[in-house]
Amino acid sequence: MTRLMLGRTLERICKGVLLLCLLHFLIMMILYFDVYSQRFDLFSRFNNGRNGSRNNGSGAPGGSGHHYYYYNLSRPNATLASYLATGEQLLPSAKPETNHTPSPKLLPPCPEIPPGLVGRLLIEFSSQMTMERVQKENPNVTEGGRYTPPDCRPRWKVAIIIPFRHRDNHLKYWLHYLHPILRRQRIDYGIYIINQLGEDTFNRAKLLNVGYTETLKDGEYDCFIFSDVDLIPMDDRNLYHCYDQPRHFAIAMDKFGFRLPYAGYFGGVSGLSKKQFLKINGFPNEYWGWGGEDDDIYNRITLNGMKVSRPDVRIGRYRMIKHERDKHNEPNPQRFNKIQNTKNTMKRDGISSLTYRLVQVKRFPLYTNISVEIGKPPPRPFRG
Repeated sequence: MTRLMLGRTLERICKGVLLLCLLHFLIMMILYFDVYSQRFDLFSRFNNGRNGSRNNGSGAPGGSGHHYYYYNLSRPNATLASYLATGEQLLPSAKPETNHTPSPKLLPPCPEIPPGLVGRLLIEFSSQMTMERVQKENPNVTEGGRYTPPDCRPRWKVAIIIPFRHRDNHLKYWLHYLHPILRRQRIDYGIYIINQLGEDTFNRAKLLNVGYTETLKDGEYDCFIFSDVDLIPMDDRNLYHCYDQPRHFAIAMDKFGFRLPYAGYFGGVSGLSKKQFLKINGFPNEYWGWGGEDDDIYNRITLNGMKVSRPDVRIGRYRMIKHERDKHNEPNPQRFNKIQNTKNTMKRDGISSLTYRLVQVKRFPLYTNISVEIGKPPPRPFRG
């Protein structure tokens, strides 16, 4: 009796184990076929896409006109599974194709602090300089002295204006140093030489007014930097663009012991936006000969509620090319009286009253030359 009960118990246990095994087998088969069917479906999609890429597209013999995708498995760290996982996104759309021209890629804005700046520069004028050498050094500068960064969008479009007469040797050095500096600063710029024809008394400020007027005919500039041709910056972190306030760049020249000569000094190299320039009615036209016009400009800025901004004294350092004083650019004996009357004269004497005769505009590989006649100084009042 005991043996019979034991046998039945063992029989039941064996049947239970067999049922569990059968159930496990059935579950495994169901899971296997389910996974296999999914894998087969995805592989068929992949193969169709790959084979489709071998067929001709629209316009080729035998082409169906449909768009096929080619999956590049050579990308680093790419696997087949990663592409299969996104298969739904890569499959061709059922929507009909429309012919369209892709829009040009929008460049990012240029960084406020360009990454390629080198800081303090060694400036020397002893080696011989030629225009041919400077041109070879700057192959990316286009005709007329124009340059635009190829990889970003500058904030300002800058016209650099140089009053000029009989300074060809200085111009070679200026172009030699400034073009590489400006390119490193990622500036969209053009170089304009405003050449005063004839041998009458030189008028720097009036030439700068001419430069402002003529450069606007050549491009949509919104920033204007006015530079003497004999001043070279010694640090490329002195960024040549406009600021919220009128900018004085050349604050520490070697001829002044690398110090600002006085608080109201605004000479050498300065910059104003179009809005700032028009607010002060441009520069005075009646300063014939050397001196005074920079102080008048400083007065115009302060009288119109603006302040002069400057770089750090360690960055705003300049070297001047030594030279003798130009003929017909003697010190203006009337400059002190004129400076005292800026408040009374600035509304009637400036860009609004500018007169000149444009003679020639000629584009060279590294700059644009604008030759003008600006007249003669009025006769001095007779003192009995």
